[in-house]
Amino acid sequence: MSRSLIVLFAATGLLLNGCATISDSIDSINPFARSGPKMAPLKPITPSAEVRSVWSINIGKAGDYTFTPAVVGNAVYVAARDGAVYKLEDGKTIWKINAGQPLSAGVGANARLLAVGTPKGEVLAFSAEDGKPLWQAKASSEILAAPTVGDDGVAVKSGDNRVFLFDNADGGRKWVYQRSTPALSIRSAGSPIFADRFVFVGFPGGKLVALSLQNGAPVWEGAVALPKGATELDRVADIVAPPVVDGRQICAVAFQGRVACFDMGQAGAMVWSRDISSAAGLALDGRYLFVTDEKGAVHALDRLSGSSLWKQDKLLNRRVSGPAVRRGLVAVADAEGMVHFLSREDGSFAARQKTDGAPVRTPVQLLGSSFLVQTAGGNVSAIEAQ
Repeated sequence: MSRSLIVLFAATGLLLNGCATISDSIDSINPFARSGPKMAPLKPITPSAEVRSVWSINIGKAGDYTFTPAVVGNAVYVAARDGAVYKLEDGKTIWKINAGQPLSAGVGANARLLAVGTPKGEVLAFSAEDGKPLWQAKASSEILAAPTVGDDGVAVKSGDNRVFLFDNADGGRKWVYQRSTPALSIRSAGSPIFADRFVFVGFPGGKLVALSLQNGAPVWEGAVALPKGATELDRVADIVAPPVVDGRQICAVAFQGRVACFDMGQAGAMVWSRDISSAAGLALDGRYLFVTDEKGAVHALDRLSGSSLWKQDKLLNRRVSGPAVRRGLVAVADAEGMVHFLSREDGSFAARQKTDGAPVRTPVQLLGSSFLVQTAGGNVSAIEAQ
């Protein structure tokens, strides 16, 4: 998503007055329209890996929103715009419920409960065992990112950039954190994550903030982006993908910003940063950091130094998702529902797998030995590649 595309959004009336947002839904932001950037055509490849669909199921469309599967052991929890919520195991439906109202975000889950969000700012919690309603809580505005469920509570980021922590047992509010936001921001939000004694959240303006689990007070913050430029559009520099953690290292990426990694053991001291703009997301393994940039290129960086190892740039303007990595392969998906498998060592194409042809808006996930993808069309697929 380039700055020229943001200008196009403004011209078509997608920017609101006051604390406005830039819509990140695939229907209202369409770089594949005739007036937008053209997707790079997919050229034939010689597969070096074998892929197969382990299972696939359609659970309902996402509409203008983004839904993320939650993986807990061998269980997968998924949701759709119309309120449908499923628990799947090995592609089979263990239970299915209807939340009773349209949904805008989900799913967050652990072994005991799962949570989804609504356009009205409601957080709905259900039993992970049988789908029975447990509690309902209220945030301050539309929920665009999946709630995060942990042992210490359910963390929710609302569309007005407030962060709430709700009690697992009854949904009681433990605390709320609020900070000022820029005049313009991207209408998309990354889920909070739990790590160590903190809740980590990315914000408009490019700040990664560590909040105390106990009371929500900010403990430290890191600058992932440094907003700059003559106009509000130039200064849009938002973290809209969840940060990733491995050991003491936490890394995040910002649109019109950079990739930055911090040492949690040294009060968030920055380890390194690289100028790469992304709203898609990133992944870590033992040696590398992988990130998809705003133009659709996938980068591999040394996770200790940030030095570039390889770049795969043959997916230009295909609105490529955030990556997942396993068994020597890096998986990303695109706006046509195609899943691409790249060599972890050099970024070359190893295989491709079709889904239903609808956009994939969230990072590919890991499920056992498979890669998990949910499309905007409602297709949920587990794909094995080796």
